[in-house]
Amino acid sequence: MTAHPRPVALITGASAGIGAAFARELAARGHHLVLTARRAARLQELAEELCARHGVEVQVMVDDLADPMAPRRIVDALEQRNLGIDVLINNAGYGVPGSFDSQPWVRHSDFLQVLVHAPTELAHRLLPGMIERRHGRIINVASLAGHLPGSTGHTLYAASKAYMIRFSESLALENRARGVHVCALCPGFTYSEFHDVTGARELVSKMPKWMWMQADQVAAQGLDAVERGDVVYVNGRVNRAIKAFAKLLPDRLALHLSSRHSNRYRVLESE
Repeated sequence: MTAHPRPVALITGASAGIGAAFARELAARGHHLVLTARRAARLQELAEELCARHGVEVQVMVDDLADPMAPRRIVDALEQRNLGIDVLINNAGYGVPGSFDSQPWVRHSDFLQVLVHAPTELAHRLLPGMIERRHGRIINVASLAGHLPGSTGHTLYAASKAYMIRFSESLALENRARGVHVCALCPGFTYSEFHDVTGARELVSKMPKWMWMQADQVAAQGLDAVERGDVVYVNGRVNRAIKAFAKLLPDRLALHLSSRHSNRYRVLESE
């Protein structure tokens, strides 16, 4: 694939869930795609589907963002293929269940690499090309959790998402006059494989259905939000109401409520 008049989007964690939903939505909007994740078979299957359905070109780059060298490898491969990225979707992510001390440091280190270091490095490496072209879009998939008090279990998850929100805000302010829009997308409970990976499927299945959104809704709303120039976008009226309510509560009360209800959606202990 060489340079094209159509915009090109890079999506991390594209093999399932919100990442795959972004791929489908962007393909439907006429974007060529670069998909990256660890699961080659799933990426290839998605690439073939999108090529056949929408007539777009799709590149697959299998890599693991837990490797500190992965962002550089991906960007080097893009440069070798003469691909300028117009849209970056930093979506890859997961949760580490249990208390902070219940997991070895290497697992936390990998988590921080995937959810904090890799998206930050990809933005840093791809931003200059966007600035040069005077056009770019960066969506950092954060979470409603980044706006709420910390909870017991999954200790680093909300902290990493809070970082992505603040990082997105600063990056957006620095680059809005350069034609680059940056948005922190903050979904709440979304139907995907996320809770299967963390072992919380049985817990969260008890949550009321009105609290859940579909991945394709989240992706479409995120793309519309970044085009509008929204810097932070919380998906869904229910989630926006939860965010607003949490901001009104005194810290002590908010933390007390979080402590009482964490076991409804967090795996507090893991093997």
